Amino acid sequence: MGFPKWERKVRMFLCLFGLVLSVYALHVEVSRERNPDYRALCDLGESVSCSRVFTSRWGRGFGLVQYFVAKDSPLNQPNSVLGIIFYTLQMGLGLSVSKKAAAFLVFSSWVSVAGSLYLASILAFVLGDFCMVCVSTYIVNFALLYTNLKRRRAVQEIKEKAR
Repeated sequence: MGFPKWERKVRMFLCLFGLVLSVYALHVEVSRERNPDYRALCDLGESVSCSRVFTSRWGRGFGLVQYFVAKDSPLNQPNSVLGIIFYTLQMGLGLSVSKKAAAFLVFSSWVSVAGSLYLASILAFVLGDFCMVCVSTYIVNFALLYTNLKRRRAVQEIKEKAR
């Protein structure tokens, strides 16, 4: 058994979709910071506003980094920048067939899913908002975890057969 035939195409689609969502989120955040009257396409109403979510304290460093460094520190990046880095790494490492790359893909996916669950709870219970872009990235992260678990299993089977 080799890699699932669907894996590379699905990974590419998920990573590109995640990148588009992250770049759009960064665009909305920067535009809103420059112009407080900016209205994003994903701002559909009072309780359906992605720009409100992106510019909240939880939109940078998961709302946690600011407790360790200054709020305007270069280490306190927008979550969308972290997403851009994550999806780029997922795409690049997805080209490797090494066991270490597969393990890192799974580990980083678990971290992204944990972050998604954390941010989803903030979205629902603290902000009381619905953010279509956010929820879409959560779905992408769960789908990437599934894809990476399948990949890791395939890599393990390939390595075992090579022995």
